[in-house]
Amino acid sequence: MFSDADAAALYDVLNPWDPDGRPDDGFYFPFVMGAESVLDVGCGTGAMLRLARERGHRGRLVGLDPDRAALDRARRRSDITWVEGTAAQAPSGAGFVLATMNGHAFQCLITDHDVRSSLAAIHDALRPGGRFLFDTRHPQARAWENWTPANPDDMVEIVDAASRPLRYGHHVDSVVGDVVTLRGTVAQPDGTVLRVLHDDLRFLDVASLGRFLAAAGFDIEAQYGDWNREPITTSSREIITVARRR
Repeated sequence: MFSDADAAALYDVLNPWDPDGRPDDGFYFPFVMGAESVLDVGCGTGAMLRLARERGHRGRLVGLDPDRAALDRARRRSDITWVEGTAAQAPSGAGFVLATMNGHAFQCLITDHDVRSSLAAIHDALRPGGRFLFDTRHPQARAWENWTPANPDDMVEIVDAASRPLRYGHHVDSVVGDVVTLRGTVAQPDGTVLRVLHDDLRFLDVASLGRFLAAAGFDIEAQYGDWNREPITTSSREIITVARRR
């Protein structure tokens, strides 16, 4: 058996939060540490907020995620508020200084309704002038073309929290418009499949993101094409957005 709890623990193995060694985590962390109140939307197992508290953040930290098993891991730290729910259920009127949505979690908002309702809720959870920081993969980079067993860099061999050797890789099932449907397969070294994790990801371009943000009451303060804060170009792989609530 490979349970929901196992899948949540595997996420931490595959995605260790390391602002000192990973440029994406290092981009987010100063914003978090410099904000007196933070709402992490799609917080998963809560690694970012847990490390912020460990490193001395004394303000209000709230993690929001619909995955109960991930939140069970997050709740190992009790001095942070953990809320089960979607982005569209972000707490209205909460007055946060900063909202984050890292790890490309924004791409899990598939329909226009998902995007609009989520942005509206995040807007209402921020105080006037509060920032929303999030990232998406730039569609021009066509990242999904590398999510295949034919790509040796996509297949990783790891040992999970239960000391089991595992293999993890992806298969893309379809690309329809700007939505990519894929599977993440967890297997034993001999190929025996233990769990298949299904995902839909939406790849919005810069112009589409701008329209959604403007309609939700956000101004774009900055956008970058990589974690070194370089401008977005025709070769950028990321769209990293700092938006401000009007």
